[in-house]
Amino acid sequence: MATPDTGFLPTHVIPTDGLAAWETPDVSRPTVPLDPLLPVQLIDRRGDWGRIVCHNGWSAWVDGRLLVPVPQSPPVAGAPPARTADPRPLLARLKESLGRYWLATEDLTAGKTDGETFRQRTRGLRAGMVIDGEAAWLYDAEQERWVYCDGTRIDTYAVSSVPSAGGTPAAPAPPRASDEPLAPTRIVDWPGEPR
Repeated sequence: MATPDTGFLPTHVIPTDGLAAWETPDVSRPTVPLDPLLPVQLIDRRGDWGRIVCHNGWSAWVDGRLLVPVPQSPPVAGAPPARTADPRPLLARLKESLGRYWLATEDLTAGKTDGETFRQRTRGLRAGMVIDGEAAWLYDAEQERWVYCDGTRIDTYAVSSVPSAGGTPAAPAPPRASDEPLAPTRIVDWPGEPR
């Protein structure tokens, strides 16, 4: 039995849907899932994996990209202001991908190129964006995750791959033909959890 930490100061909480947990950074060694909004302390990172500790001292590995950060105390006077994840670099990448797709579409519909040229020009492009007023959900293809943006900062909303790096590596994806499209992001159930 773990011993409660009297000096416990949470750095994150578990997302509102709960979170799967593992004994080690290895998806083949699951342990009990964590309850929604449970306060935890992130104590180690290995790629996408995060090792958390609960108030009672129990520790597990989770997909660290899904942890919700706890707001920290305001900076003291004279200290530089803390930066949150700036959404502008991701928005610039989305704008560039959309621009490339737009130009390829314009050329295809105007008859300047054929379908094969269109496929070559758009190969590898991945972008996703949903905007509803001030809220935006953006797909970060580099990190294989969806993020939520409120205009000033971004937070991970969902991921499209299992945690990688630092633990047991995920099996490599089988090679795909150059003209085979990438599979769309999908929501999956964790083993043992009903939908």
